[in-house]
Amino acid sequence: ARRHEIAVRWARALLAILGIRVHCEGRPPPRGRHGAMIAANHVSWADIFAIASVRHTRFIAKSEIRDWPLAGWLAERSGTIFIRRARRHDTARINALVHDALAQGECVGLFPEGTTTEGDRLLKFHSSLFEPAVAHGAPVHPLAIRYLHVDGTPCRAAAFAGELSFAQSLGLVIRTRQIVVKLAFAEPIDPAGLGRREVAAIARERVAALLGLPPEIPPTPSNVTSP
Repeated sequence: ARRHEIAVRWARALLAILGIRVHCEGRPPPRGRHGAMIAANHVSWADIFAIASVRHTRFIAKSEIRDWPLAGWLAERSGTIFIRRARRHDTARINALVHDALAQGECVGLFPEGTTTEGDRLLKFHSSLFEPAVAHGAPVHPLAIRYLHVDGTPCRAAAFAGELSFAQSLGLVIRTRQIVVKLAFAEPIDPAGLGRREVAAIARERVAALLGLPPEIPPTPSNVTSP
């Protein structure tokens, strides 16, 4: 409990330094003996700290984050589960760690798109990492993340997408000065009687609804046909 409290304070302090204010709607997973999962769209490296500021969460994140100044150290100290994306079979190792975390009553966070966007679209939710939640009967809490200017218009500077390096992205955030990150939690999904693909699809539908995006999965370069 003490470690969780410290991790939340660190996340809030970092966001304050960066001029990012969190506005939360809906209910984050309650604290208790039972594990839970948060499934969110992915816009920025700051997503981890925004969520952690309202609910201590162990995230599944790419291993490269470890090398980021300060942010990487904070992520590791807060219990982040790092996935080595270059290894095709690393999912099995990650799922075992997530199983253990849920069994211990932890809250685990994942970004099932597997990459970031600018927040104006929602990619397919990959289902493999939902398997531990289904196995444990842990509720899945869909979460929509948006970055806004103080006047309510979208803040593109917060998006860590494209060819930006972490240093370049951090510079854009610092120069923007005032950013509001809106966290909107949907009703949790009870996975009882559902498969991981069904849970992933429901989670995506609820996040899309909160973002005001169509439920259809947008085409990617690999499945777009030429006119």
